[in-house]
Amino acid sequence: MGESTHIVLTSHPPQGAVKPPEICWGAASAAERGPVIGSLNNPHQRNVVGVHSGAYGLYRALAIAAGKLDPIHKPDLTNTAPTVGIGPFEQWSDPGKIVSLDPYGHLVAEVFQSQLEDGLDIRPTIAVTRARISLPEMREAIAAGRVVPDGQVLLDSAEANVTKAAIEPVWYLPGIAARLGIAEGALRRALFEYTGAMFPELVTRSDLKVFLPPIGGITLYIFGRIEALWDGSGEVACRVHDECNGSDVFGSDICTCRPYLVHGIEECIKTAQRGGAGLIVYNRKEGRALGEVTKFLVYNARKRNPQGDTAEAYFERTECVAGVQDMRFQDMMPDVFHWLGIKKIDRWFSMSDMKYDAMVAQGISIGERVPIPDALIPADAKVEMDAKKAAGYFTDETVAQPEDLTSAQGRGLDQYED
Repeated sequence: MGESTHIVLTSHPPQGAVKPPEICWGAASAAERGPVIGSLNNPHQRNVVGVHSGAYGLYRALAIAAGKLDPIHKPDLTNTAPTVGIGPFEQWSDPGKIVSLDPYGHLVAEVFQSQLEDGLDIRPTIAVTRARISLPEMREAIAAGRVVPDGQVLLDSAEANVTKAAIEPVWYLPGIAARLGIAEGALRRALFEYTGAMFPELVTRSDLKVFLPPIGGITLYIFGRIEALWDGSGEVACRVHDECNGSDVFGSDICTCRPYLVHGIEECIKTAQRGGAGLIVYNRKEGRALGEVTKFLVYNARKRNPQGDTAEAYFERTECVAGVQDMRFQDMMPDVFHWLGIKKIDRWFSMSDMKYDAMVAQGISIGERVPIPDALIPADAKVEMDAKKAAGYFTDETVAQPEDLTSAQGRGLDQYED
């Protein structure tokens, strides 16, 4: 077991000759930008608030306390490089385009090699690999003739080949504040106060502009030629999906998150087979970022309403329990598209105007907006769908409704949380 880490809380930046590398967010190159260091191994190297893999930071602390993990362990990054090349793109050097992730997070071992050799504990915040995914719905789609295996994108086994990326959040606080239209000081104060003063450096170290928040990140699933995402050589289809564990994993009958997700995957596969690329962006924002406990409480309140479960009261019940209807802050959602160099989406599988408006505000054009087919929405979901339509969710009554999707009605597929 190595030496224990000693943390000193201070209201002043480090003095003397030893100073951490400076982060110049939005610089033209990785060398000018500088590395993001959230390691605790050497406090003098740290140039951010928080720690790497923040969502799992407490588990790391438990592992150290239990004697399972050496607190000064450094990851061996041999053979961990991305399986495909992504970037750099012009958006990476625009400090207003990417504010919630590190665009160089997957290139650490390459672009900061000399600093790693000098002993700086720099860690990746993005990993890119190749994989196959297997969904039972793809076997149904093949049997129904909606998709046809091609041996490249979709195999006879109904498995699909994908490139996938895991992205941890890295917040550039001045950029986050500007994106949300608030003062940086107010943002820092709120993050400090309403996390129980968990991160004192938010208010004591104004020189630290980057924050590694302890929240879930993003997973990307890319079908087809990844280059088509940025080089304009093929159609791009996309579904941005916010986590819904009950439906996505367990097939709960209270929402159609999974069927909309699967529908998006099916269309991404077909787009990839036509020479384009399909993209699924999966955000860890359970229950509109209100959390699963709040989500289930709202379910109870809706079902026990003496007036019945009505569209008029749908969002009201959420606000009564949570104090707000939605905390996903879609303003930051387009960052991952800038990381991928994307400037346009041809087919957009989402009914949310919040998502659409956020993309357009960031200069990313969207062609066709595709709502969930009616055949995937059972009668029990009418209240929630009516509520969302009334709230301004996009609809298109002329969208084709494939007859072979009607079997979904009998599989307990309920309303969706777009």
